[in-house]
Amino acid sequence: MAANADGQVVKDVGKWEWSELWKKEDWWAIWLGFFILLAGVAVYFPHSGAMKTKLMDIDAKYSQAAQRTDKFKTIAWYQLYDAKKGVKANSIPAGKWLSTFSKKTHGWSTNPLDAFFMSKEKADAKKAKAVAKYDKAKVPESEALALATAAEAAAEAAGFSDPALNAEAKASIAAWRNAHLAASSAKSKTKVSPYNQIGWLVFLCASFAVFFGIGVKAMGKDFGKFVVGFIFVFIVAVLAYLASSQATMKHYGIGYAAWAIFFGMLISNTVGTPEWAKPAVQTEYYIKTGLVLLGASILFEKIITIGTAGIFVAWVVTPTVWLLTYWFGQKIVKIPSKRLNATICSDMSVCGVSAAIATAAACRAKKEELTLAVGLSLVFTSIMMIVMPAVIKATFPVDKQLILGGAWMGGTIDATGAVAAAGAFLGEKALYVAATIKMIQNVLIGVIAFFVALYFTTRVEAAETGHKVGAIEIWYRFPKFVLGFIGASIIFSLVYTSFNSQVGGMGPAMIDQGVVKGMGDLFRGWFFCLSFVSIGLATNFRELKEHMVGGKPFILYVVGQSFNLILTLVMAYIMFYVVFPELTATI
Repeated sequence: MAANADGQVVKDVGKWEWSELWKKEDWWAIWLGFFILLAGVAVYFPHSGAMKTKLMDIDAKYSQAAQRTDKFKTIAWYQLYDAKKGVKANSIPAGKWLSTFSKKTHGWSTNPLDAFFMSKEKADAKKAKAVAKYDKAKVPESEALALATAAEAAAEAAGFSDPALNAEAKASIAAWRNAHLAASSAKSKTKVSPYNQIGWLVFLCASFAVFFGIGVKAMGKDFGKFVVGFIFVFIVAVLAYLASSQATMKHYGIGYAAWAIFFGMLISNTVGTPEWAKPAVQTEYYIKTGLVLLGASILFEKIITIGTAGIFVAWVVTPTVWLLTYWFGQKIVKIPSKRLNATICSDMSVCGVSAAIATAAACRAKKEELTLAVGLSLVFTSIMMIVMPAVIKATFPVDKQLILGGAWMGGTIDATGAVAAAGAFLGEKALYVAATIKMIQNVLIGVIAFFVALYFTTRVEAAETGHKVGAIEIWYRFPKFVLGFIGASIIFSLVYTSFNSQVGGMGPAMIDQGVVKGMGDLFRGWFFCLSFVSIGLATNFRELKEHMVGGKPFILYVVGQSFNLILTLVMAYIMFYVVFPELTATI
């Protein structure tokens, strides 16, 4: 055994042991993640025939009209798109049951009990109010549709050969789509019915305790102690969701992650984390399982749809920003810990918390360093998701707000959920571009983790300990859960492509709206929340203080994110408007 410069013990590894497959946390994250994904396959795939029939009927109704021109996307094209989007495998009874079973707290405004329980009388009143808002939103949508229909008809009468009429039709259809998006959002809020979530939450807590407890037992830890502690961790997670589901918090984008860490740190730095709860404070165990589930949502065919432009924005800018920020942290700011520097760089340049945890595992960062990086990410994410759409609206030319603005936000805002929320502020097209860019960027979680593990084992720790590092140590250090993340992405990308090649194109219905949203995403949010609670419960302000001396981590994050903002904007403009303008015209 040897100690590195940060005082951590580095394990000397002799040989690979097969028992690691059932005794190590990373492998259990893979097994548990794939168990959930395969359960999703078992639930939804038997219904592929019914989904295919629905999609074929939709094609028969809309396809011919949707193909009238290649100058712009017609009203019929969007109607075809919406109709297909409405075909969801998770709409089957089993999917609805899973949604109820895994439900977080409901939204509330002034009474927190509304998050758990709502009577029929109150539900009826809330529904009536939502219906009134929806009826009001339908008026501008109807008017915008009438204008778009007239503009498209004029363009069609000219054989779609008049550039001015085509431009007017395209602008009118875009205005209708934005009005439609607002009306659809209002419509979704009319689905109000009585509920009592308390019993379901108790059931979910017990299920999760057993689910993770099996791995805990196999890893040689005490199952009973884990279950007792898990109840405490789960209750704090519920409180985090409760706070984030409050109307004002939702409006300002203060999500469950920030609340989970806040509540955890509040407990750990006041009364202290109870000793009996500590066996369930398993930060990496929870989030690694969630990251395996995230891999299934990264589908290569969807990445390709936005083309080389999006790939350049994500895969060229991100490593460039990472390397320059790491250099800046070491040479200019002089961050004392290379591990903290690397974790912040991944957090800021790749995709926030997920990348930070993968990098922290690869370089063996201290838990305080990880907490600090995550905290910086959450603060800046909350600010950027509100400020960036406003800046884009105020300063970007109208014709570049959606695509350029979407690409800019997708490449710079850390969290996937925050990216989608920010994109929605600008419009449907911006949401699509931003979310796709972020999806492309998420692929780099595994790549960055691998190279960080390689660099720290062969260069940093070799210099710290004076020991030459062999290939087996690199394999030992590499976070194995990344293999599950990559494997899930490859497997479900292939399945998605297979479904999409069939008549009707069933990929979105079966994978996006089936296994991913109807199984993986339902549980991934919970696993991430449990991880953030654990981060807070394991963090002490006194331990964080030593890493904040001189404000160096803050300076590093601000400078790195500023560089990221500039380079992403420049690259997005070059790729979407100079190199590939034909791609931009078809999005």
